[in-house]
Amino acid sequence: MGWYNRAMETSANTKVPDPGAGGSPPSAPRWLNEEERATWFAFASVLLRLPGALDAQLQHQAGISHFDYIVMSTLSESPGRTLRMGSLAVMAESGLPRLSQVVGRLEKRGWVTRTADPTDGRSTLASLTDEGWEKVVETAPGHVEEVRRLVFDPLTKAQLKRLNELSRRIMITVDPEDRCLR
Repeated sequence: MGWYNRAMETSANTKVPDPGAGGSPPSAPRWLNEEERATWFAFASVLLRLPGALDAQLQHQAGISHFDYIVMSTLSESPGRTLRMGSLAVMAESGLPRLSQVVGRLEKRGWVTRTADPTDGRSTLASLTDEGWEKVVETAPGHVEEVRRLVFDPLTKAQLKRLNELSRRIMITVDPEDRCLR
C-alpha cells in the first residue's frame, strides 16, 4: 500500500494552477478512504489470484489452461457446439489473435475444428469435436468442485446472494451490454 500513500502525498503537494492563468484547474483525485482501500485491495486480490488458482487446478487435473477450458466449455454450451471466432472471442473475453493461437492448439489435440462459415465467407467457425466434448465432460466435475471450494463454500447463502447482486451491479457499470448477465 506504500505506492498508494506516496501517490496521495504527491497529489496533496501538487500545486493547482491559477484558474486566472487560462484553462480550468484539474479536479482533485477522489482518493479512496481506508475502508474503500481495504475493500479494493481484497477485491483486487481475488481478481488477480482466483484465475491462477483455477488455472493451477485445471493444469494439474486435466492438462489444460483455464482459458482453454473457457473456450471449450463456451463451445459446449453453444448451439451445435459451434460459434464464429469473433463471437467466441467476445464471450471468452479475448482478442482474436490470442483466441486463434489457443484454438490452433486445441485443434492439434483434436478437441476443436475450424471451418469457413458457409453463410459468411469472411468468418471462421470454431466447433467442439466429440473428443473435445468428452474432455469438457471429464474436466467439468473437478473444475466445478474447485470453484465451489474457492468461491461458494466459504460463504453463507445470504453472502452468495449479496455477491451475485454486487457482481451484477459492478458488471453493469463495466459493461452495460454484457451478455453473461442475461
